[in-house]
Amino acid sequence: MRRQLSEYRLPWLPLIVFAVLIICAIFAPLLAPHDTEKLNILGSRIPPGDTSEHLLGTDTLGRDLLSRLIYGARTTVVISLVALGTGGVVGTLLGLVSGYAGGWTDTIIMRIADAALGFPTILVALVIVVILGTGIGVIVLAVALTVWANFARMIRGDVLAVKTQDFVTLARIDGVNPAILILRHIFPNVINTLMIITSLLVGQIILLEAALSYLGLGLPPGASSWGIMVAEGKEQIIDVWWLSLFPGLAITIVVLAFNFIGDWLRDTMDPKLRQSR
Repeated sequence: MRRQLSEYRLPWLPLIVFAVLIICAIFAPLLAPHDTEKLNILGSRIPPGDTSEHLLGTDTLGRDLLSRLIYGARTTVVISLVALGTGGVVGTLLGLVSGYAGGWTDTIIMRIADAALGFPTILVALVIVVILGTGIGVIVLAVALTVWANFARMIRGDVLAVKTQDFVTLARIDGVNPAILILRHIFPNVINTLMIITSLLVGQIILLEAALSYLGLGLPPGASSWGIMVAEGKEQIIDVWWLSLFPGLAITIVVLAFNFIGDWLRDTMDPKLRQSR
């Protein structure tokens, strides 16, 4: 009994990090001690802990770093949810159709997915910036255009295994409509895989958002984004070290937390891994 409980022990520390991220994103205006748009040149470059008013210090324009980190969490959550949601829905649908239909449909969808996986996201973002200009939509679109292929490939693999099961064969013999068969009989059996992929990709998307913001391909300069904050401090990393350190730590901690959650979900929900313990 004790061994069973240990197998399903929750990863409390990553879950706490996740909860803090969500709380900061939802209640940013209430939690942020200062206005992130308010400039104070006379109060610029205050080191962390130097005053109780600015616990993590200020940047070169006098903006409170803690407040910008909190609003940066909102940016990260919004971009991750929209990009991952869009890519997840599209990729899951294409994976279901590809795995069930087979033949030329499967071949075409998978070749497109291979092309998407082989196309660098940053290059996609550069093309979109040239066409549409910068903005949060650029990051969402660039990530969604590449991340869907991960969902499509993994879901297709599960569908290929599930559609050979007896209950699917019986449903076909009974003349069940293919769309209903996929939604009612096949899709519930791939939800576990979908949850695992989602949790593992969140960390990658957060890194992508930070990288694109760092390169100036997404949000405008000065916006409350962890990637932009790291970029703003790179030229003064020795003198004003906290500008890049704290947002960099935030990115690292959040990405590690989601990776641990993804690993826990995979170990918990995959029956093969459970049996090997």
